[in-house]
Amino acid sequence: MTTEIIPTLHPIFAERVSFRNNSVHGDLWTILDGVCDPELPGLTLWDLGVLQDVQQSNGVISVVITPTYSGCPAVDAMSEDAIKALNDSGFDQVEVKVVLAPAWSTDMISPAGKQQLKALHIAPPNDDNSISCPVCDSGDTQVLSEFGSTACKAMYRCNHCMEVFDYFKKL
Repeated sequence: MTTEIIPTLHPIFAERVSFRNNSVHGDLWTILDGVCDPELPGLTLWDLGVLQDVQQSNGVISVVITPTYSGCPAVDAMSEDAIKALNDSGFDQVEVKVVLAPAWSTDMISPAGKQQLKALHIAPPNDDNSISCPVCDSGDTQVLSEFGSTACKAMYRCNHCMEVFDYFKKL
């Protein structure tokens, strides 16, 4: 007898998916699916969890993003990239609103986003707070610094393969 594993989504991410799926602006969400975080190649703003909402009123498109932490230096680039993507698709009046509520958390990262982090050799956050090496999957790791390449990451070393890697802190 085989045991079937049924994948589940974190409730916060599931709520985001439901909100997006019920939006009347699916075409705008799809355009923005091509916008990636400037510091994390291939990781979209949606998958990272910073893209919160897209609205259109009186011909103006409003994109709402929540940075991973206040003062995040990538917010300006994210905003410019979102505006450019929509401009390139024929939408001339675009504004980006940066909001701090709801506060971003790692629970907003999609499963695909966590896979992309691992592909970039960044250990993704998980619910049990264990830190596994993104290169060899060993759980034998040690913290080197509570601060990695950005404030939302910590620096670790794998004691198995000796790789030094960032860990995306659970927030």
